[in-house]
Amino acid sequence: MTRPPVNVLELPLEQRAEMALKAAVEKVIVEHARKGLPIYIWRDGNVVALSPEELRVESTRLQAE
Repeated sequence: MTRPPVNVLELPLEQRAEMALKAAVEKVIVEHARKGLPIYIWRDGNVVALSPEELRVESTRLQAE
């Protein structure tokens, strides 16, 4: 999982909010992959289901960063 920088409280509020949102999305991806649940996203004007297998690949990539 992504760790916030040591000086996180010195960053502008907008940057901290974006970091928090990204961390929350990352957590949801990892959790859904662990539970074997799909995630539904909007892609090219359609709702698309990302399978648990696709999420596991993304979860592994996120955890490696």
